[in-house]
Amino acid sequence: QVHLVESGGGLVQTGGSLRLSCLVSGTIFSITGMGWFRQGLGDQRELVALTSNRGAITYAESVKGRFTILRDNAKSTLYLQMRSLKPEDTGVYYCGVQQASGWAWGQGTQVTVSS
Repeated sequence: QVHLVESGGGLVQTGGSLRLSCLVSGTIFSITGMGWFRQGLGDQRELVALTSNRGAITYAESVKGRFTILRDNAKSTLYLQMRSLKPEDTGVYYCGVQQASGWAWGQGTQVTVSS
């Protein structure tokens, strides 16, 4: 079983930056991919950035050039560096890990970008 704890969310002005962290523990050997997702109020959860065990990285078009996903295996931590934040980036950000049995999720961290 995998346990995920996100941190780093908060309130920031348009154009600001935040770095989210996701500490991963438990049965991590079965993980095949890790990523960040977000869910705005009334919206469905959407992919923000994804990294696979093979090193492939995928970003949502809306965050390309502004967000960077980084996986630090030594610290068992997944990061999301967010720059040039916009009000439309507001939402709850979830860390997710992909295993053969499906996805596991953290509790989420709120990011609010004021205009």
